[in-house]
Amino acid sequence: MSEKESPERDRVSFGVIASAAVVALIIIAGVVVYITRDEAPSSAATDAAPSTSVTTGQTGFAAAEIDLFGRRVDIPNNPAGQPLPQDPSKQRKPADTDWLTAVPAGLTEPHGWQRVYGASVPFSTSDGPARLENGLAVGYSHTPQGAALAAAQITYRLNARPADRELYVRQVRVSAQQVADYDQALAEQRLPKQQPEKVTRYLVAPDAFQVENYADDMAIVRLAVRGPARDGRVQWAAVRLIMVWDAGDWRLKPSTSRSSQTEYVDSLAGWTKW
Repeated sequence: MSEKESPERDRVSFGVIASAAVVALIIIAGVVVYITRDEAPSSAATDAAPSTSVTTGQTGFAAAEIDLFGRRVDIPNNPAGQPLPQDPSKQRKPADTDWLTAVPAGLTEPHGWQRVYGASVPFSTSDGPARLENGLAVGYSHTPQGAALAAAQITYRLNARPADRELYVRQVRVSAQQVADYDQALAEQRLPKQQPEKVTRYLVAPDAFQVENYADDMAIVRLAVRGPARDGRVQWAAVRLIMVWDAGDWRLKPSTSRSSQTEYVDSLAGWTKW
């Protein structure tokens, strides 16, 4: 897609989303800034959409839509998403040659990418998420693919709903001090319950993932999110995320490094496209 053909975009302020990323120590907001970096910032984005209940119990899907890059994204009737039936026999084993690089099953099929609270997140039929608990997507396989799926789900959901405390304390490995800081930000109403559509529209599905390192207790995962073409060339913002296996599921571990966890790449060679 050329710059001339790129969709018209609203101006967006990233003051709120950045503050959420600081509290959570998540760098995915940098990817959103990258996708929209041609836009001049406006005033703080305080016009967040109303919070939507996660306990509707609804199943099934509405009509599918397309994202900024013309890719299919399904709309679940339950705003928290619709987990798909799982077939663990499709999971990779450590002895498989594609143990670190295989694509989770089901992502190229309908319902593989769903718009959850405005963000596009992946649902596989092999590696999770297997179910919803209190509106949270849980039940990822103890595999590199499960870690990559959890990385995308958790970071995108938290950026779409920064004030989702249940998500923050349950699916992010944070210290007592970080929880205290987060609660202070909630008390001061610095974190929106739901980001407005002018922000979430840029939380598009990452084009690819890469597992840099994997062990039973930790995985280092990178997600590559496409930005607008420049001079006929496509670039991606690549964000590095640390996932830890804790209490039978993958959780996000905020980086303590002061250096940026986001870099820009102009090729997906060596990445797994999903």
